[in-house]
Amino acid sequence: MNTYGRQPVTFVKGKGVWLWDDQGNKYLDALSGVAVNGLGHAHPKLVEAISAQAAKLIHVSNIYQIAEQARLAAKLAEISAMDKVFFCNSGCEANEAAIKLARLYGHNKGIESPEIIVMEKAFHGRTMATLSATGNRKAQAGFEPLVSGFIRVPFDDLEAVRQVASRNQNVVAILVEPVQGEGGVNVPHDVKAYLEGLREICDSHGWLLMLDEVQSGIGRTGTWFAFQHTSIIPDVMTLAKGLGSGVPIGACLAKGDAAEVFTYGKHGSTFGGNPLASVAGLTTLETIEQEKLRENAETVGNWICDQFRAEFANTPGVQKIRNAGLMIGIQLDRPCGDLVRRALQQKLLINVTADNVVRLLPSLVMTQDEAGQLVRILAPLIKDFLNE
Repeated sequence: MNTYGRQPVTFVKGKGVWLWDDQGNKYLDALSGVAVNGLGHAHPKLVEAISAQAAKLIHVSNIYQIAEQARLAAKLAEISAMDKVFFCNSGCEANEAAIKLARLYGHNKGIESPEIIVMEKAFHGRTMATLSATGNRKAQAGFEPLVSGFIRVPFDDLEAVRQVASRNQNVVAILVEPVQGEGGVNVPHDVKAYLEGLREICDSHGWLLMLDEVQSGIGRTGTWFAFQHTSIIPDVMTLAKGLGSGVPIGACLAKGDAAEVFTYGKHGSTFGGNPLASVAGLTTLETIEQEKLRENAETVGNWICDQFRAEFANTPGVQKIRNAGLMIGIQLDRPCGDLVRRALQQKLLINVTADNVVRLLPSLVMTQDEAGQLVRILAPLIKDFLNE
């Protein structure tokens, strides 16, 4: 079905941050499958691990014990300080699980119509519940009636959350991205103060703090998870994208009381956490650790932004340059979707989100030399575009 405005290129192989099309042309990939290919393309450790697993067992179903899934759950719990994990196949499924968990948590407390606070410009997925939680009318249009039970407030505004708390007795949770990806790589002005403030509000009202780390998790911001730039631990956290390095897998993690909400029959997934996907997740985490890719994400991401700030220091039309590790946004003063096509012509893959933000999500394996090539291609493209 015609659900994507596809670019006129077909890729046939990749290595690291590079892709080759069916004509033999080589491209620098600064999007990594929209934050999915954290290990780059065709990482030898991942190729070896999933090839070996495919030769043994791909799928058996969650009716049975899955040793690979148990190992991945234990590793995720170890690095996140969370207690339990539900595995699914995508970010929207992980967020759907979180929303269901919050509602069941509320019903268990005797709240008949539990509500969840969500943010303006948020993006949580395209299922009916996650679409309803998303703060994008363009994505929602035509799919009404939306799912009820969501209260929307501005992102990075603790006072707006406190005002809701003062007048609403049905709230059971807050669902928030620590860094908004689709919304324009929006970083709280003080991420520590913001997340710690949300944690305090949730604690004082008995709410669940649920973090959508589908895009910001798995090393992209320089720590395993973006919340680890602060002192808090969430009650619920959702993951996907970078967790399987291209093999579809999602996860909904929970801690404390939240970890005990789902019981037999309350939720499920046919494919979730199958042996192949679990091995992909385990290998991804192990490789990030062994190759110090979290540290690389922070160092290279900050370096890229410093270079762009220098390049655009006197360039009218460039409003802001934001990043959290290798989540990078260059906000312009006008719609700039055509830059995707222009960059493709220069053999560079980028993305434009929120209409006027050039979004870069390179693989965590990107070197400073490759980052330099990215800057040298993209900076003149943006300047030429703004000068027209």
